Amino acid sequence: MPPNRKLGIATVCLSGTLEDKLDAAAAAGFDGVEIFEPDLVASALAPEEIRTRCADLGLNIDLYQPFRDFEAVPPDLLAANLRRAEKKFDLMERLGASMALVCSTVSPESVNDDDLAAEHLHLLATRAAERGVRIAYEALAWGRHVSTFDHSWRIVRRADHPDLGLCLDSFHILSRGSDPAPIRVIPAEKLFFLQLADAPHLDMDVLQWSRHHRLFPGQGAFDLPRFLDLVLRSGYEGPLSLEVFNDVFRQSDPRVAAVDALRSLLSLRESVEPRSVEGGLPAPPELQGFAFVEIAAGGGAAPEVTGALDALGFTRTGRHRSKPVALWEQGSARVLVNTDVDAGDATAVAAIAVESPDPAASARRAERLLAPVLSREHRADEADLAAIAAPDGTSVFFCRTDVEESWLADFEAVGGSAPSVLSAVDHVALTQQTDDFDGAALFYRTVFGLHPEVPAEVAAPFGLVRSLSMTDAAQWVRIALSVAAVRRGEWAPGVPHPQHVAFATDDIAGAAARLRDRGLLLAIPDNYYDDLDARIAPERLDLLREHSLLYDRDEQGEFLHCYTPVLGTRIFFEVVQRISGYRGYGALNAPVRMAAHRRVRLQGLASVVRGVA
Repeated sequence: MPPNRKLGIATVCLSGTLEDKLDAAAAAGFDGVEIFEPDLVASALAPEEIRTRCADLGLNIDLYQPFRDFEAVPPDLLAANLRRAEKKFDLMERLGASMALVCSTVSPESVNDDDLAAEHLHLLATRAAERGVRIAYEALAWGRHVSTFDHSWRIVRRADHPDLGLCLDSFHILSRGSDPAPIRVIPAEKLFFLQLADAPHLDMDVLQWSRHHRLFPGQGAFDLPRFLDLVLRSGYEGPLSLEVFNDVFRQSDPRVAAVDALRSLLSLRESVEPRSVEGGLPAPPELQGFAFVEIAAGGGAAPEVTGALDALGFTRTGRHRSKPVALWEQGSARVLVNTDVDAGDATAVAAIAVESPDPAASARRAERLLAPVLSREHRADEADLAAIAAPDGTSVFFCRTDVEESWLADFEAVGGSAPSVLSAVDHVALTQQTDDFDGAALFYRTVFGLHPEVPAEVAAPFGLVRSLSMTDAAQWVRIALSVAAVRRGEWAPGVPHPQHVAFATDDIAGAAARLRDRGLLLAIPDNYYDDLDARIAPERLDLLREHSLLYDRDEQGEFLHCYTPVLGTRIFFEVVQRISGYRGYGALNAPVRMAAHRRVRLQGLASVVRGVA
């Protein structure tokens, strides 16, 4: 793949006015744009002004689209369509665009006649060539007569005009389950344009699927690396351009969405040809576990957080030399508690750090993939850890703890050690806002090199919750993302965007007993165990009930887990025991845990009211 391959985006992908979209695309670093006609129609700028604005922003106008319902129609309608085309060519001349997208017709007045369609497209291409315009013909997945790329190619080949070629759109091809392999036989000079979009697998009308649920590459279920590889091996030399219709993206900040979009293209391009990304893109790190998780705990919440860590068997082993941060350790699990928080009892996962064999290269990769670099104050004798920001604002660090001058040297030793009940951080769970969910998944997949696992949906007490867990090949690092699909009202004493850290153990009964003795074990109702009694052996049930343990199993093994109450505003801890290779996260039990957390919070509110009274 040429190292200077241009990257483009259709303005339909982004929110705002045409001016907003152009500014966002340029700021993210795109080379070109497809001008979506409704965006131009709604703009107060004249086409010449749009042309100048694009030039000033360094954006090429790669395509003007769409031109609909042209071919295989009766003579009177053909005449009207040709007049309409001439008007569009006038506009494109003013705009400075040299390629128009023509979609396969959905008109009820069209006929199923390939020869007539080819004749009409030849005529259109002849008119276009006289105006310096080329025509890219695209098969819509829901086209009335032409709905597959191989059918559109037969018509283009029959039309036999040098200024008529194909637009290949990954959604229109892959959504129908078409095998893209025959793309290899299409001559490179007939591949005029390429549009890329991902999507989840959905069983629904393809038009509605297309208009509302497309995603940026890497966010869905399509095999886009294979698709792109086939197109490029055919000799296509044009830009890689995104055309994504998505209800969330078209309401999100266009600057954020444009960054996600470009990150997705850079990653897709890397998957096909790693050396193609300008400046060199370091390979994803071979993660070796969590170095630490940092929790921000306001003054009111700090005793709750540290009390829970103590109850779990953690020992305070270090004090930062210049910051109000304490190090708590147990096994290979390390938690930093930062009390430099303004809000009284606010809590949050402020940062996660992962072990990388080459932290500097990992940080360069993140920066090349448009992750914001965070400035950090540190003394000259303290570790200079490169920090980047995840989409939800969480700081991300790459570390090596096993070197002489590691970040651990920034902490003065205090306290001692204790017998380990917990062994490591099993996973970190981060709830996202709706607008951030897909972007966060893309971030951790591309920057960390994590692989998405099977997504899940849970009917929770306060609405549907989507979740997606991601892990590296060795399962040393697991990130679990979740989002409330629709959030309405404030009636419940809910937890806004809860986060939790899960610790691994081989003795969950012992860990649960420690929490129970300190009054920090989340109680699970008897109804849960009565239901469980129908599914597991009775002897195991007694142990689970006694220690408020939740249970799950998959084809590999079993899973036992328990929780603390919510600490401060939204943090809680989980203890997990994976038996015989269990790979999941106990998602089936999430509604039970949520209801239990709500009961505890209601009890706490009632106690406050009684105290005031």
